[in-house]
Amino acid sequence: MKKAICCALAVSGFMLATVADACTRVVFHGDNSNVMTARSMDWKTDVGTNLWILPSGVKRNGLAGPQSMQWSAKYGSVVATGYDISTTDGLNEKGLNANLLWLVESEYPQTEKSKKPKLSISLWAQYVLDNFSTVAEAVEFLKKEPFDVISDQVPGENRLATLHLSISDKTGDSAIVEYIGGRQVIHHNKSYQVMTNSPTFDQQLALNQYWKQIGGTVFMPGTNRAADRFARASFYIQAIPKHVDSNSSLASVFSVIRNVSVPYGLNTEEEPNISSTRWRTVVDHKRNLYFFESAVSPNVFWVDLNKINFKDGKSRKLDLGKDQSNTFAGDATAAFTETKPFVFLGIS
Repeated sequence: MKKAICCALAVSGFMLATVADACTRVVFHGDNSNVMTARSMDWKTDVGTNLWILPSGVKRNGLAGPQSMQWSAKYGSVVATGYDISTTDGLNEKGLNANLLWLVESEYPQTEKSKKPKLSISLWAQYVLDNFSTVAEAVEFLKKEPFDVISDQVPGENRLATLHLSISDKTGDSAIVEYIGGRQVIHHNKSYQVMTNSPTFDQQLALNQYWKQIGGTVFMPGTNRAADRFARASFYIQAIPKHVDSNSSLASVFSVIRNVSVPYGLNTEEEPNISSTRWRTVVDHKRNLYFFESAVSPNVFWVDLNKINFKDGKSRKLDLGKDQSNTFAGDATAAFTETKPFVFLGIS
């Protein structure tokens, strides 16, 4: 046992992040088609998140210069923004979920000589939500590398946004899209239920094999590092009951994503810039519900996509306030107000 603990600590130490921007995403496969996707948003400052209802039929531009992608949204969606300049998380009317998480190893294409259309990273998740109904459909298109993703500075910071994308659907299918060494890498398999941050996804899978050999009831890594959160989420999402009842599944899935969250306001001498969990979402793919929980608000609330007319051309906003501290409870679908749509961040 002592030897196992020493090895575990060594594996945990593998993930040495310089700035701890972190998130976790996990997909639950339950009985009776109860598929749910949960994610935490971990960031060291207020990420300026609000919820938006975005209609179908809207024409969009990739906002990356004269070679920008052009498209019209086939599907409407409910999204959580970052700073109201990008989509960081969301669910479309067909039940497809998209999440952006931090990945410091990301390296996007060199585009000086590329003739491909360009897409600002602020629109990456939204492009998927606008255009695809299933993971398989999205992967079939993306694997052709039809465009170049262009990154830009994180608002208020002197560093590029380095992100990877996860997508899931009502069948439980899952894919992770990364840019490593300037090339797109897609991991597509229903078994890819968990994603965190560094290292790259292939290495996350390798590290998780080690923890599977030990077994989650023997020893479980407990730090807030990405590799440890990956191991805990992987164990717990398999260990919770495969409830037939959706509400029971929802309670279990929320328990898992809370387990891998970082306490709000955590500050240690060793890592003064550690990120706190700002908010969590759970997508109930079967019922087309989008649940939201802020770290500083007492209630979980949800948006019912079945009640939204996505064809009316109207953008609507749910103002969550500073640090997402505005309080909502229960079904908040009717609390959205018609608002001029936010402007995605373009590349200068």
